[in-house]
Amino acid sequence: MNFEYSEQQVAIKQAIEKICDDFDADYWLARDHDGIFPEEFVAAVTAGGWLGIAMPEAYGGAGLGITETAIMAHTIARSGAGMTGASAVHLNLFGPNPIVVFGTEEQKQRFLPPLIQGRDRACFGVTEPDAGLNTTQLATRAIRNGDHYVINGRKLWTTTAQTANKILLIVRTTALADCRKPTDGLSLFYTELNRDCIEVRAIDKMGRKAVDSNALFIDNLVVPIDDRIGEEGQGWKYLLHGLNPERILIAAEAIGLGQAALARASQYAKERVVFNRSIGKNQGIQHPLAVNWMELEAAHLMVQKAASLYDAGKACGAEANSAKYLAAEAGLRACQRAVLTHGGMGYAREYHVERYLREIMIPVIAPISQELIKSFIAEQILGQEKSY
Repeated sequence: MNFEYSEQQVAIKQAIEKICDDFDADYWLARDHDGIFPEEFVAAVTAGGWLGIAMPEAYGGAGLGITETAIMAHTIARSGAGMTGASAVHLNLFGPNPIVVFGTEEQKQRFLPPLIQGRDRACFGVTEPDAGLNTTQLATRAIRNGDHYVINGRKLWTTTAQTANKILLIVRTTALADCRKPTDGLSLFYTELNRDCIEVRAIDKMGRKAVDSNALFIDNLVVPIDDRIGEEGQGWKYLLHGLNPERILIAAEAIGLGQAALARASQYAKERVVFNRSIGKNQGIQHPLAVNWMELEAAHLMVQKAASLYDAGKACGAEANSAKYLAAEAGLRACQRAVLTHGGMGYAREYHVERYLREIMIPVIAPISQELIKSFIAEQILGQEKSY
């Protein structure tokens, strides 16, 4: 076992840190106030060629693995950009994966270079108001009509749809009642986000104001058959292929955010003097911060294990889900402790930690609940009966 980064991985971390250095805490605080999408940050990441870190070299990507992609995601969040900075580029890092694995050569040539070069921006239409995490119950429907499909339905919590021009969309092409299994009859499309047929409504939310989340209302969206990824009715299989990388990346981001919060708490504990001594001299302050460090480091090891297994082509469902669970729990506790360490000032926006606490709720809730991960581990690893 080797727990050290390779020279290449160190170089990736340093290159991303250099980009992030130009976007300090005040930049992200301003975006949290005004809600303006961090275009300058995304442009800097794009200019460095990092949007294609996990995409094949043949289409302009770097051809690296989920391990290197997780290093990038972690470094962005750790810089203080948090979930706002990470989410601004998150989908482009793993979202095109079904195109890479299941798309035709023509589709790869048509879709991937514009994404990698930043000429296209994609969003992901999966979640629906009445389905939640029960993806097999998706109701958005695509009806085949000759050489195209007509799609109608709704999607919820679609990130970056305000500025995206493309959408990766999973919908039903066969009614659930006509399917042998609930996972049958779903198809995946990557197509134009035609705003004449898709109404995009922003959701006013708790945190990450600068990176929009949206409700989508799809009315007679015409999609050419050439924009369908893989075979009709096999979309569930294609979607599953991208779930483990997504869990690994959001876990890496949660750890980075927790570490950013811990760094601010540790520094404040050294500087804040009460009763003629720094509050960091008190074990009531020291010990919880020490526990935060240990929990974050342990979760980070699980992220690295999951990523290593994925890149080796091995099963990693348990590890990827566990990484997401552990990272979210450790990140949440670190962000909570950072606010408490600051005392009353932890409630003030200028000290940044209250923003971190709001943002850490994203990896706690999404893309899968902590409770479903527990059920997955209980059933798939411990052999318990299915509970839902």
